[in-house]
Amino acid sequence: MRLLKLTAAIAIGVMVTSARAADIKVICSNGFAAVMQELGPQYERATGHKLIVSYGLAAVLGKAIEGGEAFDLTILAPPQIDALIRQGQIAADSRTVLARSGIGVMVRSGAPKPDISTVDAFKRALLGAKSIAFPPQGQSGIYLTGLIERLGLTEALKTKMMPIANGPLTGETVARGEAELGITPIGELLAVKGVALVGPLPAEVQSYIVQTAGVSATAAQEGAAARDFLKFLMAPANAHVIAEKGMEPGA
Repeated sequence: MRLLKLTAAIAIGVMVTSARAADIKVICSNGFAAVMQELGPQYERATGHKLIVSYGLAAVLGKAIEGGEAFDLTILAPPQIDALIRQGQIAADSRTVLARSGIGVMVRSGAPKPDISTVDAFKRALLGAKSIAFPPQGQSGIYLTGLIERLGLTEALKTKMMPIANGPLTGETVARGEAELGITPIGELLAVKGVALVGPLPAEVQSYIVQTAGVSATAAQEGAAARDFLKFLMAPANAHVIAEKGMEPGA
């Protein structure tokens, strides 16, 4: 059985580093959840390792790690990863850019899709919407708030903006018809049932949410397994999964 597992692991580009199966604790940004939920079980089946994954906003998760939350592998935004490297909590040589996702606009499935093909059209769509859901503490929400200010729409949209705890809940709010538009990273909204992608923000005002990984500087057995899992996530054979989830692999 071990030989079969090892053969399967090598076939998908993963090197099993120990005869003992490891429990790998992964702290993962919501933006990479869809990929993790598909590739994680494949890795577990091939290697015998077990992934223990928790999800949340990158900024919140980064603070949790700073406060002592244990982990073997974490996937966050570059600022959080870099801060944890400076603090000695992440091994600098493990820093890996996994993917990036543009920000997109969603509507409830079956609802009319507004034109957002140009900046002017995007502005008209925002002004014409009855309500706009977004995650204010996430990277996309922070960017959107600044973008709306730059477009001179802050006052006009003040009563329409609906702050939601995170990207997945933003999508669910739109799916229930409680918000007309939702704006989150495309990689997050594609994972929500009941919503449809209108399209990415116009190129002139687009911003990308980067998913960056790092391995704990203090993990031993689990750290070696975490590095194997990171190699698996970056394997060329798995790039199509990242693309299917609305992200650009290794961008």
